Amino acid sequence: MGMYTPFLLLFLLLTFSAALVSANFYSDFDITWGDDRAKILDNGQQLQLTLDRTSGCGIQSKQEYLFAKIDMQIKLIPGNSAGTVTTYYLSSQGPKHDEIDFEFLGNLSGDPYVMHTNVFAQGLGNREQQFYLWFDPTLDFHTYSVLWTPNQIIFSVDGTPVRVFKNRETELGKVDTNYHYPKSQAMRIYSTLWNADDWATRGGLVKTDWTKSPFAASFRNFNAVTSSSNSTAEEALDSNQERSLQWVQKNYMIYDYCADTKRFPQGLPPECK
Repeated sequence: MGMYTPFLLLFLLLTFSAALVSANFYSDFDITWGDDRAKILDNGQQLQLTLDRTSGCGIQSKQEYLFAKIDMQIKLIPGNSAGTVTTYYLSSQGPKHDEIDFEFLGNLSGDPYVMHTNVFAQGLGNREQQFYLWFDPTLDFHTYSVLWTPNQIIFSVDGTPVRVFKNRETELGKVDTNYHYPKSQAMRIYSTLWNADDWATRGGLVKTDWTKSPFAASFRNFNAVTSSSNSTAEEALDSNQERSLQWVQKNYMIYDYCADTKRFPQGLPPECK
């Protein structure tokens, strides 16, 4: 196998397989709200979401996925984006829905975006980790990926893993009946742009500057490949990826629910222990 680890081979296989199918926003997504604020451009190769004082907008995938490798290239709102939230996530429906989130919380010009991640299972979330990025996400497109398998969820940015959420249901479900892993509900892919200035930037202290609207975020090169791997060995990060994960979490993580003892005075969630 030489230089290729099982995880890397799986990653390359999924990426190559995805590249064989030309993703197209016309054929792969429906515009669900916001009227003409969501625009599909370049013969379906690019999507632009806009937000003005009246409304934001959103799309959802036509297809549902149960375990998949999902990639989307996103170029975020430049300049003063305070109060805005750009999202890219997977979700099922209903009060006990599952969800895997990327959310990008805007900020004042010159201040970094906050990349917010979360995992819901059976309607229960509260598993947030937040990061600054090590680049300006408004200058160019960057690839944000989710590898969702029966064993774990890996969040990656430009191929660098930033978060791993493992399925510990067999172990922890006996201890805490509230612990679940998203494994049985198929999910659609969503992207939205909306105003959340009551909480998004510095807890709502900084409001949206509507003189800067309309705000626009761009999306391209969507890929989704169904993954049915049950092998933890195939999904394991290699030593370089482990180091990259630790580097991101040490230098760029700004919030970890597993370290927030004030939020959980009765004890941290079971997967944190």
